[in-house]
Order: sequence, then structure tokens, then C-alpha cells
Amino acid sequence: MTDYAFLVRPSHNRVYSQAALALVQAELGVFNERALGGRLTGVGTAELGGVPYVTFSTDGEGELTEGELRLLANLSSLYALFAYDREAGTLRPVTARPLDLFSSDLLTIQKYSGKTNEDFTKLLLNVTAMATDRPQALLDRALRVLDPMCGRGTTLNQALMYGLDSAGMDVDAQDFDAYALFLRTWLKHSRLKHQAESGPIRRNKRTLGRRFQASIGADKERYKRGEVIGLEVVNADTLQAREFFRPSSFDLVVTDAPYGVQHGSRPGGGGQGGGQGGPRLDRSPTALLRAAVPVWTELLRPGGAIGISWNTHVAGREELAGVLAEAGLEVRDSEAYRGFEHRVDQSIVRDLVVARKP
Repeated sequence: MTDYAFLVRPSHNRVYSQAALALVQAELGVFNERALGGRLTGVGTAELGGVPYVTFSTDGEGELTEGELRLLANLSSLYALFAYDREAGTLRPVTARPLDLFSSDLLTIQKYSGKTNEDFTKLLLNVTAMATDRPQALLDRALRVLDPMCGRGTTLNQALMYGLDSAGMDVDAQDFDAYALFLRTWLKHSRLKHQAESGPIRRNKRTLGRRFQASIGADKERYKRGEVIGLEVVNADTLQAREFFRPSSFDLVVTDAPYGVQHGSRPGGGGQGGGQGGPRLDRSPTALLRAAVPVWTELLRPGGAIGISWNTHVAGREELAGVLAEAGLEVRDSEAYRGFEHRVDQSIVRDLVVARKP
């Protein structure tokens, strides 16, 4: 048996920082259940030098393998990993290289009201990837991601950080424009080889929406070889997703449901977002999800997974699990997947639900 400890990444968000220890333990539990064959034991915490660490052990005599280290390096809040001598209370650094291809400012530079915490976005993407039939595909960068209510692109940025092809949809034109401007500017300032274009989507003499597309090279050599990361965003209602994306073309669908505070959903699922005029917005996301999840499921490959975060004040877990089950999805409901509820502020207690497409 080998013992390990890792330091949790500091968070600028005080409330999230308080929840981070419990959240990353739950995330580690999912990794262990889905990708490590239950090899990790004794997941807990210890205070070393006055600082809290997450601790765990491997069963048997062996240390973590290279593949296991590659996987655990991507835990959302892992800052530094150590081999831990419990008797001596000493730590030996262990090299952990995450998938990250780009500077962290891709995730952190955008600041706006209502932005989802970057560490939680990474956690949601991770545990959804673990719910697929091929959790190890994350390490091969072989997953294609859809965020069907992408806002200003936090999920898309995390997918790009991992080197995953991704796509997003959002009905809000201002969010669409803001994200396209941000990414163009970031790519230019980062001096990354890329192509980017945007324009209307027309079919049968009708304008259906707008599309922003980018092909990005992690470095010049890979770009020259044609090894690019594809990203596209469509400015249209998520219920129209079938008109823009092929069936069974994504491995992951990852999104934040409207929290019912700054953003609501149209009754009957007719869109997302806030604003003045038009029908009154519903604080509960259930109607929207009941209409949208069957659409998203068609776009998901068999063996793929959907992960949704939501505000428990406006919808119950069983209610959302029922919506996913009605669409023919298998909800991941083990103890590991029930450890993610946490407070965001007085009006939001966030949780996540994940389901697999048979």
C-alpha cells in the first residue's frame, strides 16, 4: 500500500474554496469507481503544517501507475501531489502532468456576472467524461463536447484547454458576440496559429442563426501537420440543435441549467436566458430540460454521457433524474455521484446529475 496526499488549488472564490475539499473528494471517488477499478482506498483529509490535504492510498503493494497519474493529474482542484509517509508526516513530490495545453488565462481572464467557477466547470466535464463507456478516452483527447447552453463559453474553454473538439449553442446574441470577441483576442495575444470566421447560417433562403468557427493549433508544428482543435458556437435556440449538428456526433453534453436567479427558462422549454419582454421566465429549469434533453440525446453517441448542473432551490434531484430517464438515459446514481451538492450563495445550492446513453 502506498499513501498519497494532494494540496487543493487555492480559489479566488471564498465560498467555493470552502466546498473544494469535499467536492474534489467526491470527484476522486468517481475517478476511482469509473476508471481506476476501485484501487484507491481511505479517501479523506489530513492537516499537515496547518494546511488541509486530501489523502488516499493504493491497494496492494504498487504505487500509482503512469496512466493513473496522468488521469489523476486532471482532478479539478489538484494543485500538487505527494507521496505521503504517514508515520513521519513527510511529503515527497510526485510529478503530475495534466492535459492542459494552454495558459490558465484562457479560463480565468473572462470576468462577468454569473460566470460559473472554472474549477467546477472542469469538475463537471471530468465526472461526465468518467460516466461514458470509455473514461480513458479523456487522456487520448478523443472526446467531442457539446455545451447546448454555453453562455460565454466557460465549458468550451475547458474543452479547448484539454485539446478536445467542442461546440456550443446559446440563444443570447450578446453572449455569442462576447465569446467570439474574447476567443479571437485571446488567440491573437497568445500568438497561436489558427483560423476563425463567423457569419449567418442560411438554409432554404432562411437565416437560422449565426455561427462562429475556429481551428486552433496547440503549437506551430501541429498546426502545420493539420492537427487542429475544432471549436464552433451557434447563436440559436438549443431546441433547434438538430438543425445544426448531426445525430450521434458528440461524446459529452455538458451544461449549466438556468439557476432561476439571474437566468430563467421559457415555459415549455422555449429557450433560455433573461431579459425584458416576451413570455414570463420560469425559475425552474425542468420544463426547458424536458423539451431539450431528448434533442441533446439524439446528438450523443451511444456510450456517451450528459452532465447537467442546476440549482436545487428550483428543482429536485429526483425530478431532473426523471427527465433524463424519460429520454432513455441511464442516470449514474452511485454514492460517488451524490457527493457534489454545495452552496454557491444564499439563493443557489448547486448540484449535478450525470447520465449515460445506452
